[in-house]
Amino acid sequence: MYKIGEFSKLSRVPVKTLRYYHQIGLFQPEKVDDFTGYRYYTAAQLAHLHQILELKGWGFSLEEIGRLLQHPLTPAVLHDLLQGKREELTAQIAAEQAHLAQLNTRLQQLKQEILMPTYDVTIKEVAPYQVAGLREVVANYGSVGPLYQELFGTLAQHRVAPAGPAMGIFHDEEYMERDVDVEIATPVVEGTLPADSRVKLHTLPAVQVAAVVHQGPYEPAGFEAAYQALMDWIAGNGYHIIGPNREIYLRGPETGVPPEEFLTEMQFPVVQK
Repeated sequence: MYKIGEFSKLSRVPVKTLRYYHQIGLFQPEKVDDFTGYRYYTAAQLAHLHQILELKGWGFSLEEIGRLLQHPLTPAVLHDLLQGKREELTAQIAAEQAHLAQLNTRLQQLKQEILMPTYDVTIKEVAPYQVAGLREVVANYGSVGPLYQELFGTLAQHRVAPAGPAMGIFHDEEYMERDVDVEIATPVVEGTLPADSRVKLHTLPAVQVAAVVHQGPYEPAGFEAAYQALMDWIAGNGYHIIGPNREIYLRGPETGVPPEEFLTEMQFPVVQK
């Protein structure tokens, strides 16, 4: 027989573990000296210990192993046990993969929030000024390009010089997926246009606006973030929207800068509730 230290070396199981297995009744020494308390093991017990270690390695708890080894563990019985464990692990893996996918989605959302620019909303008074504007119902928000061409072509034809950046004025009371009522305009100081021209000269009235400046390309994602910040601020600070919103294109492709450097000011006419 082997003392516990010798058996530990032989089985490659720590003495502490052997003592614990004895304590919980999972793996008993062949003999315990009544006088010294020394534990003694035999080589024949190695097979039983290896069964415990194998089952533990496959994820069975010590309590489960204790119950399983109350009966002979034949290859057929072991096969069925491992088959059941495989099914259990497969279900666990599927659940963890679903959990991981949810976690990755949330991490991506947080990454976008971290990268999202911080918008400073301001309240300011805008004085009345004259604009040349072309208003039309277009298919969608991406269909305004021809209006710019017509607006500036008409102004050039009649020698009316723009006096500031172009803007979009959106007259719909809600977001429209199609049939968007939009006016493309630019400030002008002097000049006249024919009465039958589709481009009209008119004065934008004085108004108080809540405004935010967005830097970046003309892409929905960036504009949506800026508008969300603006709308949240308006709602959270006791203001009420009273007219069509404006987009002032402070710096755009006509300046020759890359899209990342475009500047757009979004404005909503507001009054305090």
